[in-house]
Amino acid sequence: MTTTTLALVRHGETAWNAERRLQGSSDIPLNDTGRDQVRATAELLRDSPWDFIVSSPLVRAHESAEILGAELGVPVLSLVPQIIERHYGRAEGLQDGDELRALRIPGGFEGAETEAQVAERASAALNALVAEHPGARIIVVAHGTLIRIAMTALSGQPITTITNAAHSVLVHEFDEAECAAWSVLVVNGQQYLAEVVEA
Repeated sequence: MTTTTLALVRHGETAWNAERRLQGSSDIPLNDTGRDQVRATAELLRDSPWDFIVSSPLVRAHESAEILGAELGVPVLSLVPQIIERHYGRAEGLQDGDELRALRIPGGFEGAETEAQVAERASAALNALVAEHPGARIIVVAHGTLIRIAMTALSGQPITTITNAAHSVLVHEFDEAECAAWSVLVVNGQQYLAEVVEA
């Protein structure tokens, strides 16, 4: 049995998070609160060994990764373009209100990337990561919507909103029969209890 562990960490707070604006793929930096949040998350991850960090290339994620790397003494190995946040089209930068509501369509916003598209690219990136580094313990710094969608798609379990700088743990197991399975251990820093689906 080969077990690969991913700690999926959402970036810390930005000014747009604080203002409750849709951020998406807009490249907004961390604020001071966000930096403090990431340092606090590093303390929660300190008791476990980690091999390396990968990150979304958006500045809020990359800076979060650099803070984690410095605090934990773990190298930031690479930036992974496929794990940038969902693109929200014309809705990016908007707060809740008439302008944003006018762009709503089933499943998202006009011109936005769909959840299915996010799930496809994020799942492919994480599957490639575990295939390239079987048995590793990896910190993946990304974005709230992307982490939620990726964890749901890979594990088949419903995942709730991911909070700023929170860490979630996703495990990939590959056994001698060459069967692969993903499971969720932690969401938003708390042990995850999978829902039982009755037949």
